[in-house]
Amino acid sequence: MAEERLQKVLAAAGIGSRRACEDLIGRGRVTVDGKRATLGDKVDAETAVIHVDGQRVVTDTRLVYLAINKPRGVVSTMADELGREAIADYIGDLGVRVYHVGRLDADTEGLMLLTNDGTLAHKLTHPSYEVPKTYMVEVQGPLPRAVGRALQSGVELEDGIARVDSFKLVQAIDKFALIELVLHEGRNRIVRRMFDALGFPVQRLVRTSIGPIKLGDLRVGRHRRLNPGEIGALFKLVEREPRRESRARR
Repeated sequence: MAEERLQKVLAAAGIGSRRACEDLIGRGRVTVDGKRATLGDKVDAETAVIHVDGQRVVTDTRLVYLAINKPRGVVSTMADELGREAIADYIGDLGVRVYHVGRLDADTEGLMLLTNDGTLAHKLTHPSYEVPKTYMVEVQGPLPRAVGRALQSGVELEDGIARVDSFKLVQAIDKFALIELVLHEGRNRIVRRMFDALGFPVQRLVRTSIGPIKLGDLRVGRHRRLNPGEIGALFKLVEREPRRESRARR
């Protein structure tokens, strides 16, 4: 791809007007491939690694980053050989092929990320980066305090001990309990299996965030493109050095 002026590339990426981008460059707030940028610099938008105030800006227009609120009963694949509803049925024709970042089981709903950026997707799903995920869990109450302590100290499963990073009882009414969990585990059906092991089968499970990306008010079955700030926050999350030994199964 031919090189273009840096301010034009930044403006096309949604950072601001060309004049605003020129101001950012002039103030020394922009780097290209690790070096401080100057007015007049030209870059290849498809290959340059650009940061503004230390946050990555994706300028390759071929890359797509989406959030989707997966409905219950939909499988976490782009197509299903059994003919079940899949994610692709909800995103339409994007003009490019995207892939799901991690999975949710069919009975679990909520936030999933889709992208054609294979490098970022790999890092977001690799255990060594310990990307936190938040879930809202509905179980039958009353819920003893010992359940929260057990989830945080560790639950013995057939494939090793699993623990949550945080536990918060959001609501408890008669025979209903709503819990917010944060964990970086990525094992299959990990939340459901932990609650099953403690004798409290999950009745409803919704993922509400992945790292800095929030489900927010995105309606069930709908999707949206991530904004530049959200994309930059995802890159920042995985730009640090990964842990040599993940805590995922300690």
